[in-house]
Amino acid sequence: MDFGRLITAMVTPFDEQLQVDYKQFARIIDYLITEQRNDALVVTGTTGESPTLTDEEKVRLFELAAKHADGRCKIIAGTGSNDTAHSIHLTREAEKAGADGILLVAPYYNRPSQEGLYQHFKAIAESTRLPVMLYNIPSRTGIQLSVDLTVRLSEVPNIVATKEAHNDFDHISQILAKARPGFQVYSGDDSLTLPMMSLGARGVVSVASHVRGARMKDMIDAFVNGDVRTAASIHAELFPVFHGLFNCPHRVPNPAPVKHALKLLGYDAGGLRLPLVPVNEEEGRFIAALLK
Repeated sequence: MDFGRLITAMVTPFDEQLQVDYKQFARIIDYLITEQRNDALVVTGTTGESPTLTDEEKVRLFELAAKHADGRCKIIAGTGSNDTAHSIHLTREAEKAGADGILLVAPYYNRPSQEGLYQHFKAIAESTRLPVMLYNIPSRTGIQLSVDLTVRLSEVPNIVATKEAHNDFDHISQILAKARPGFQVYSGDDSLTLPMMSLGARGVVSVASHVRGARMKDMIDAFVNGDVRTAASIHAELFPVFHGLFNCPHRVPNPAPVKHALKLLGYDAGGLRLPLVPVNEEEGRFIAALLK
């Protein structure tokens, strides 16, 4: 399974009552495929506010995404949690719903050992025929998937990739050198896409691609085609957006900034469920300036 190079971890739109807006969800899928040139979409990841979605909402989103995308891009279902049995349940539901792959975040809060992490991911992978992408984001989970663990997990037949959301390039280099042939690494940070690809990463699981995906695809294509100078120039052009969406005044957490950015572009994704809150007026002005 190849998930492609540009993957958006997509927002979940809500209506005025903060119920999932499934009609707008389908509209945003079309926009991300046709205008922003995505190869795949992650549904109900962190950017999709997975902690505050019910299982029923998640399964319906999996079903709608798979049906509406209709082969135009891959649909990757975010089914990871800190409860192995629950993740297995959601993973099986995602497979029945027609998802093309699974994204599994490292278990948060209960902080298992490296052996516990191995058994967790292995059990989920063995519960499905779908390809699995690991998700290593120590800043949010409080735990690091070690190089040795990731290499060991790469030997599980359907664990095919990892999303690495940190800036430890030695860690990335060692995974690329030691993992089984064909195992893919994705940047989990927009601003590190080009640097990680220079080491051998496949691409990015992105947030900024909601608003600058087509240009990010230009950057990726230029690099893949050997035009490093053009790729670096586009990276410099996009860097203020990469940085700004995660460094608004008061450091507003994702996905509040990108939801506001989408609204400015005519794709209103609504508000956020507590404990997240929308951007304020000052933060909104900052995001509007970024998009100009």
